[in-house]
Amino acid sequence: MPRVNQEDLKKLYYSIGEVAKMFDVNTSLIRFWEKEFPMIKPKKNKKGNRLFTPKEVLKIDRIYHLVKEKGYTLEGAKKTMRSGASEDPVIESNERSIDHTQLINRLEEVKAKLLALKS
Repeated sequence: MPRVNQEDLKKLYYSIGEVAKMFDVNTSLIRFWEKEFPMIKPKKNKKGNRLFTPKEVLKIDRIYHLVKEKGYTLEGAKKTMRSGASEDPVIESNERSIDHTQLINRLEEVKAKLLALKS
């Protein structure tokens, strides 16, 4: 389940402290993920403070979901992020929970067609 929704992200930029608070983690973890995941590139102001866009916050949400909730290793999370798998954890979980009876019915239709072709 995602911790943040795109509709909830109303600001243009979020500080690292705000992002860490959203996920209830230390700022050091956000900095670590920034180093490990090249797709996270926060802007920095003149002081060097990191400023995260809502898009980057959603990427961090995806990483948090994969690593903390699903138990992926960092390498596994990197591969999943690179592969372009669903950017939305909710969509991904919904895709996996397809009604199995519909799937079985569809497979049986295909089987019947193949048997008809064989005959």
